[in-house]
Amino acid sequence: MPTLVVKITSGPERVETLMQAFTVASTGAASGLDVSVWLTGDATLHALPGTDEVVIPHSPPLSQLRDAILASGGRLTVCAQCAMRREITEDDLIPGARIAGAAAFVAEAIAPDATALVY
Repeated sequence: MPTLVVKITSGPERVETLMQAFTVASTGAASGLDVSVWLTGDATLHALPGTDEVVIPHSPPLSQLRDAILASGGRLTVCAQCAMRREITEDDLIPGARIAGAAAFVAEAIAPDATALVY
């Protein structure tokens, strides 16, 4: 099955970019793709409970997009260095999220049948 790897580098400071990335990832999941979302920088906060109620006009809420990705078997990964800088541990994350490093991202991004997008 083809894999869509979406790396999100923006948080609420660039809300439209954040939401577009989650929209593309959830659309890929709804289309039957294997989806892997990587959160870096301030986007890492969206793997924590209580930080998911981002809403913009003409888009479902971030929580709905994120939950659709996870419900389809998609993966939500927080950058290890970004997590350490923010003192985020695995215990802090929502169910279904994990922390992993750059080597894991590179392996996913260059895998056969993978397409990587960076927002």
